[in-house]
Amino acid sequence: MHELKWYVMYTASRSEKKVADRLKERGWEVYLPIVEELRQWSDRKKKVQRPLFNGYVFVKTHRNQLWECLQVPGAVKFVHFSGQHATIRDEELEMIQRVVTTGVAVETDGSDIEPGEKVKVMGGPLQDMVGECIEKGNKDYFLIRIPGIYQNMLITIERKYLQVMGNPDSVKL
Repeated sequence: MHELKWYVMYTASRSEKKVADRLKERGWEVYLPIVEELRQWSDRKKKVQRPLFNGYVFVKTHRNQLWECLQVPGAVKFVHFSGQHATIRDEELEMIQRVVTTGVAVETDGSDIEPGEKVKVMGGPLQDMVGECIEKGNKDYFLIRIPGIYQNMLITIERKYLQVMGNPDSVKL
């Protein structure tokens, strides 16, 4: 039998939490990264929880059981890249979990970006994480690329906590 892997499931719009719950009820190991943010309405502010990656749920299963997972209402398909099912390594999933549990401000971005300088975080809750640094306006963003799902996480980190690691072409993230 094939080994257990984390597969990337695409869900119907705004159905990530329901799909994750239904998969758990049926016995699958599921991870849905949730972040909390402050939303402003015309009459109030409220903290809301939202999925870190819109439309994505991570399911740990065997390749031959993917069809069974898709029988859950709200599940659409498993993500493919270059004809292969998208999987995410345990280390990548642990990195996402670490970022989510720190509570730092985070945005996600699935677009292609030009590689910047490779950096390492030297202090704070994300110490020793390695990624790319890109500058937007007057803010410093730390970029963690998750190659298994072609997603990027942009995290605001002060420049003083980032150490440049060298030529980004010589090192793979």
